[in-house]
Amino acid sequence: MTMTDDRFILDPATRDIHADNERLRAAGPLVPVTAEGVPAWAATRYATLMTVLTHPDLSRELRHWSGRDALPPGTAIDRIVTDTSMLNAEGERHRRLRMPLTAAFSQRRLNGLRPRIEELTARLIDHLAEQPSDQPVDLRLEFAYPLPREVVSELIGIPPEHQDELHRLTDAVAQVGDLEDSPGLRKELHELLDQIIDERRGTPGEDLITDLFRLHEKDGGRLSEDELFATIELLFIAGHVTTVNLITNAIGALLGQPGQLGMLLSGQCPYSAAVEETLRWDSPIAYFPMRYAVRDVELDGVRVRAGEPVLACFASTGRDPDQYGPDADRFDITRTQTQHLAFGHGPHFCLGAPLARLEGEIALRALFTAFPGMRLATPARDLPPLDTLLGNSTRSMPVLLGPRAR
Repeated sequence: MTMTDDRFILDPATRDIHADNERLRAAGPLVPVTAEGVPAWAATRYATLMTVLTHPDLSRELRHWSGRDALPPGTAIDRIVTDTSMLNAEGERHRRLRMPLTAAFSQRRLNGLRPRIEELTARLIDHLAEQPSDQPVDLRLEFAYPLPREVVSELIGIPPEHQDELHRLTDAVAQVGDLEDSPGLRKELHELLDQIIDERRGTPGEDLITDLFRLHEKDGGRLSEDELFATIELLFIAGHVTTVNLITNAIGALLGQPGQLGMLLSGQCPYSAAVEETLRWDSPIAYFPMRYAVRDVELDGVRVRAGEPVLACFASTGRDPDQYGPDADRFDITRTQTQHLAFGHGPHFCLGAPLARLEGEIALRALFTAFPGMRLATPARDLPPLDTLLGNSTRSMPVLLGPRAR
């Protein structure tokens, strides 16, 4: 991270995002930054971000951004802020778009999914057990990625005949394999998802696409065609990419802290504690755009002018010593204060949070129970980062599995 004209320039390819974030927090609670060519305020501390996520004078609606016409095209920020789903809706429109999805992530639906998640996890464990135990295996590619991808495909209702091509494209979005993410690839993905949704009109099932079509027909277009398509696309992509990062980051943290893993294997701590501490300590999301000042507003002594954007620094707030104490940068699954903002807060709190937590807990328990002697083939700090402003993880997670437990 460099600094020009009193403004920090965020580097998507940084080798140490947490060192960058420490500098941001030291500079203040609300810091001027440049992100992918966009000037913005960065909310760096827990209390400040909590205020930003709930402040009535800060909106996700793009029309409030005075600098939107100068937005560089094809960037991660461009993809997020121009999304037409509930992601960037407010008030009544946000409630109208979000309400139909609550059933998809209800406790009843999750209880129904648990056996299938466990089955998919067991299949992946069996596949890992077939690999040479003394050769490195990339757990991001072979485990952390395919599990949430398969789960969200079933939840949404992706037909089997389209899954190979869809997975080829989403490999790039999740940054696994050799295919690079790009605006052209995103266009291909968008067109394929549109084709799948169109084809599913005549083939109802027990899935989210069917639920949304029924609501669309029953309520006489309460969800427009564009809103329906945008919603499904958002859920498919957001519904698995961040969970990939969560599982990858948890594996790296636990294998880098042998004493922590020992408490899980002995039963001293539940796997849910490892999931929550990973979400705090190494948030799957690095920075997330944007909220815009509807009118001039003062935040922690800083005046944000009407139309100026504010960037959420999720990975920074998870290590804020003002919130978590002087050892905030230490991974500790026995920590009593694990409340975090990794899934956001307020009206835009992540709908898929319960599913991500469930997948993370099932995945980690199965993996470390099967391979209790697993160790990192390369220290996590030496692995290449994702090279994206949004995601916080590594491009791979090579491990030596060791023998499978009997």
